[in-house]
Amino acid sequence: MPYDLTGLSLVLVVFAALIVGFSKTAIGGLGTIAAAIFAIQMPAKESTGAVLLLLIMADVMAVLSYRKDANWKLLRHLLPAMVPGLILGTVILQVINDETLRLWIGLLILVLVALQLIVAWRNRGKEPTLKIHHPVVTWATGGAAGVATMTANAAGPITTLYLLSAGVDKKMFLGTAAWYYCIGNLIKVPFSAGIGLMPVETLLLTLMLAPAVIIGGLIGRVVVKRINQVWFNRVIIVGTVIAAVAVLVR
Repeated sequence: MPYDLTGLSLVLVVFAALIVGFSKTAIGGLGTIAAAIFAIQMPAKESTGAVLLLLIMADVMAVLSYRKDANWKLLRHLLPAMVPGLILGTVILQVINDETLRLWIGLLILVLVALQLIVAWRNRGKEPTLKIHHPVVTWATGGAAGVATMTANAAGPITTLYLLSAGVDKKMFLGTAAWYYCIGNLIKVPFSAGIGLMPVETLLLTLMLAPAVIIGGLIGRVVVKRINQVWFNRVIIVGTVIAAVAVLVR
């Protein structure tokens, strides 16, 4: 078994792989919890590469499931903003202390959650309307997501809050997020490989965990059909808070 994962450690990484698949087809943001589990059970940098490869597997499932529901106007604004964040995140990975980085990412997510709750309270009772954020907000979100995903695979909560505040419904959220993460994670691969985050042992581990990702994704597709829009938004927010706490305490 790669990285000598046995017993409880093996159970935990399989569970984390299930979460990865589930988060991509149902409740976005929960993938950060999986990233936290991997970081505890594996060397920190190698865990980042392993989670990235699992996320890409789940991204493909999500795109196949919700490819027709994406809002490409939102994506055209948000995707270019991610690239500077990926470059900055690559540099940060090589110079900053892991504990300091996790602290700032976790705090950033919690601040964004607080802002989203304020927006939701002010708009209570109103029908959601789709809107394009100011370019400053979009580039700040994309940059922060790029840094967070490159350093800790923690972009989910940041992008989730951006899409919810843009007024997307459940289907559009899933479709837009699916394409955004799939494209973004594929862009990350050469950056991650270039700094040694994907050794052969990591590749073997992700292949072994692929069935768990697929099962998690299939469960997510079933669950999301049973959640209405109001509860979908609530669960997304709760999942984002949990993810933020996971980043802070891992």
